[in-house]
Amino acid sequence: MSMRFLTVPGLASSGPQHWQTIWEEQYPERFSRVQQENWDWPVKTDWVSQLQKQISELTEPTILVAHSLGCITVAHWAQEFSSEMIKGALLVAPADAEQSKRLNFVVGFTPIPIRTIPFKTIVLASTDDIYATIGRSKVFAGNWGSEFINVGKKGHINAVSGLGDWEEGKKMLEHFEGVKLIEREVSRS
Repeated sequence: MSMRFLTVPGLASSGPQHWQTIWEEQYPERFSRVQQENWDWPVKTDWVSQLQKQISELTEPTILVAHSLGCITVAHWAQEFSSEMIKGALLVAPADAEQSKRLNFVVGFTPIPIRTIPFKTIVLASTDDIYATIGRSKVFAGNWGSEFINVGKKGHINAVSGLGDWEEGKKMLEHFEGVKLIEREVSRS
């Protein structure tokens, strides 16, 4: 059985040029997206409840693929809930809801959980992310028991970063057991 993926976007969701959306379009049979009622005024209890609702409906092993405030949503979810269907989480560019002035309007996401997340997690962070310093991202990874990977200067690792299909991110997903996304093309002559 192949692994499924549930994308957990951050503030404003992920538009058409965002790697999360591109992956969903490339693999519609394997990717689905958490659908929040209000992407522009995030309230932690609402976002975590919606994530739990969609996780409770899963019928196959799934890896969460979170971005930005979606990472913080996953961390909060893991403090309150669990599911045998969740096999891991790729946490890309976790947004620092505690220290980023850009996020002073989000409700309830602070304090950011500091307890270990009870499944395999990988935090990917950029050295020039406007929503969290690389140091803070490393602290999140340490608190959550996550593998930490510094991906260099990639901004907020979003559509503005110009990553498109973001093959590097797909390769990071292959750190999880049973995941293969990048198919090697065999040329037929």
